[in-house]
Amino acid sequence: MAKARSPNRDKALQIWLERKGNISNRELAEMLDEKEKTISNWKSRDQWNVVLQSGERSTAKKTESHAGAPKGNKNAEGNKGGAAPKGNGNAVTHGFFRKYFPAETIEIMEQIETRSPLDMLWDNIVIQYTAIIRAQQIMFVQDQQDETKVLKKHKPGMFGDEVEFEYQHAWDKHAIFLQAQSRAMATLQSLIRQYEDLCNKGLATEEQLLQIAKLKGEVEILKQKATADTDKPIQIVIKRKGDAT
Repeated sequence: MAKARSPNRDKALQIWLERKGNISNRELAEMLDEKEKTISNWKSRDQWNVVLQSGERSTAKKTESHAGAPKGNKNAEGNKGGAAPKGNGNAVTHGFFRKYFPAETIEIMEQIETRSPLDMLWDNIVIQYTAIIRAQQIMFVQDQQDETKVLKKHKPGMFGDEVEFEYQHAWDKHAIFLQAQSRAMATLQSLIRQYEDLCNKGLATEEQLLQIAKLKGEVEILKQKATADTDKPIQIVIKRKGDAT
């Protein structure tokens, strides 16, 4: 059974048209007690930009029509008038891209338009920080005996298979991890500094200021842990022939 259409769907479009698109998805969501993602989906599926642009074009055409078309003008021959067909991309802000990009890409572009530079910078910070945390699991080295054996080549032959392996030792893996983490942390700290600069200009809410303060504390803990790991001495054990294992 199809889900009933929410009455807020038409109401959201009406408010958006009254504001001529000068209202964010978040503001609409708060006004109607809906999720921001829901507003975004309605905006994409009902093609609000098309409706707005079509309405503006229709108003302009009505104003111009009072003067009448010049004698012999054939531009309007066969034109029945009315609003642009549904899905017509000519009047859309992203009409050019709509011809070549998939619908998902257009939806992302339309969502980005409603986000401020501060919001987009925060998104980059969250993505970068998430990648750093995820790397702690993916690139984790258990101990000095943590060795990885990777098959590089397997070639069947007449007198047996030719097999070649690559060995990744614990110290190599850990060194690569520390280098990658250092670069990622430097990028993250740069993003945080840019965010703080915008905050100091009075562009941030109290909630956003608390978020960045909390994140800076977590980053400092990660830096301290990375420094501690780097300072750990490397134990080298040399066994002589005949020594007990």
